[in-house]
This record gives sequence, structure tokens and C-alpha cells, in this order.
Amino acid sequence: MKFIIKSTFKKARAGILSTKYGEIETPVFMPVGTLGTVKGISKEILHKYNFDIILANTYHLMLRPGMDIIKKFGGLNKFMSWNKSILTDSGGFQIMSLGKNVKVDDEGVTFRSHLDGTSIRLNAEKSVEVQKYLDATITMTFDECVPHPYSYSDTEISLNRSSKWTKRSLNAYKKKRGYGIFAIVQGGMHKELRRKSTEELSTMDFDGYAVGGLAVGEGQELMSDITNYCTSNLPFDKPRYLMGVGYPSDILRAVKNGIDMFDCVLPTRSGRTGLAFTTNGMVKIKNAKYSKDNSPLDYDCSCNICTNYSKAYLHHLVKSSEILGSVFLTQHNLFYYKKIMKKIRKGIIEGNLDNLKL
Repeated sequence: MKFIIKSTFKKARAGILSTKYGEIETPVFMPVGTLGTVKGISKEILHKYNFDIILANTYHLMLRPGMDIIKKFGGLNKFMSWNKSILTDSGGFQIMSLGKNVKVDDEGVTFRSHLDGTSIRLNAEKSVEVQKYLDATITMTFDECVPHPYSYSDTEISLNRSSKWTKRSLNAYKKKRGYGIFAIVQGGMHKELRRKSTEELSTMDFDGYAVGGLAVGEGQELMSDITNYCTSNLPFDKPRYLMGVGYPSDILRAVKNGIDMFDCVLPTRSGRTGLAFTTNGMVKIKNAKYSKDNSPLDYDCSCNICTNYSKAYLHHLVKSSEILGSVFLTQHNLFYYKKIMKKIRKGIIEGNLDNLKL
């Protein structure tokens, strides 16, 4: 895996991330395909919109359909018929948020499946092994994500545990041409701990670095401050990934703070709940005022939905609980996110990012 920075504007970077599957222009937004599918969206649409990388999840896929099935197919790419890059989250966050009766110790985590209550043990080595069988293009190290707010002392204990798991993840990972492994910076909202984490991880042979433990209720200003602090202490020549973020305004601010990669469920989840991102702000398509509106979702959008369907028709679909309504809004939202990432990259290259309004 290679990363080349082609242009900079202050702390923002426009680069090329090269993997086994080709080149990925950064800054990049990765649609979330937790279970090996971006909900309601076919691979053909993802190809049409020029998405070159998606995110899948270790925790969910190891539970269903299970590693035996995915191994039989030769990896997640072949299982889901996707011939581009996949980044897999290591499962740590989902264990804390979805697992039942979670018990954490220095060796790993024991939890009960949220599907059937089965007792499961996961540690750094197992997480990397599962991601290997998934054939993840980018593997994430196993870590512990703490909630907010969280005390300094408890966060420090968690960080020390995550640091050990990170080293074990790296030791368990087998390097392959065109593939990579990213470490995850933790430390909660405590800058001293964030600095400790970035300094320690920067000395290790990782292909990229993620900033984790944010977007957990701390607010935009604190999230931006911690992000900026972390990127200031991470290697310049490696890609930086802000996990689970976010709104277009959050993405733009994070790019200005030196972040290259993003993922978030917002565009897809919003589409399923009748919300559309547009040039003029959010549209709640369920509102009665749209029932007779013959205009498109967004006049400044060339996606298939905006060029072919009216707000009135989309309102009808969503109000009638027709599946197509969710699919159409999700398609539009993903197109919108792809468009803003293109604008952001252009702003970096042309040196006018500060003038960009989303």
C-alpha cells in the first residue's frame, strides 16, 4: 500500500492511496457496508458514483454469515462481488455498543452475541485473523473505545490496554503487497493521553493511522480540537482516518485539520429515515409541504434521482413506506457526499479551500 500527497493547503492534503485494487483519491468518504452491503445500494450504483472503497465490520460478519462461509468464497470481495478496496473495522466499538454482558480484561473481551446470546471471545489476534479471512484491504487494529465523559484515570487504563492490543495486532498481521494495517489513536478527550498514544503508535510500522473515540457525544468543537491535536502529532506521510464522522461540515473541518479518510452511516441511515442532504440544507421529505412539490430534491444535483423524480413522488414513496423511497434517498445522499468530497479535493488543489461552503 502506498500513499502519496499530491497537494496541500495549510494542514489539508490531497493525495492518492494505492492498494491492490487501484488508486483512491483522498480526501475520501467510505460508504458504510457493515454486513458486506451498503444498505439498499447495489455495487453497480457504487461503481457509477465512483466509490473506490467501502467499510465493512469484523464483529457483524464474524457473527453472520460467519467466517466459515466467507472463507469458503475466498474472502469478502468475492462473497459480495466487489472488486475494489474494503476497510474493515476491528469490532472493538461494536462489542462495547452491541455486545451483551461484556467482560474486558488485558487479554481480550468476552461478550454475548446480540443475535442469539452465544458467548464469544475476541482478542487482538482473533480480530486480525478474522480480517485476514475477510481479505480486508485495510485491516484495523483491535482497540477499546471508551464512552464520553470518562475520567482521566479510567481512560489511561483503557489506553494502556489498547496499546498492548495494538502491538499484538501488528505482530499477528502478515504484510501483503497492496494491503495495509492502520493503528487507532485513543485517549478520550485528554490531550496528554492522546499525545502518549500518537507518539507510541508513530514509532511502529503502520500503513496509516486512525483517530478513534470521537463522535461519541463530545460536541463539534471538542471533536475538532482533539482531531487537530492528534494530526499534529502523527506522521505526515501516512494517511489519517477519522472514524465515524460525519456531517459535511464536520468532514470539511476535519480535512482542514489534516484528515484524509472518513466513514459514517449518516448518508445511508438518513436516506432510510426520509432525510436528504442538499445544497440548501436538509430536506425532510415526509413533510406535507412536499406532497405537491414538482421540483427536484436539489436543483444543483445531477444524480439520477434529482434528474428524474420530484419531491412529490419521493414524498409519496416515503409516506407509503415503499422500499424504493429509502433506496432513492440513499442514492442521492451518497452522490451528494461524493460531490462534496470532490469539491473539497478541488479546493485543496486550487488553494481556495477556505472559500468552500457546504
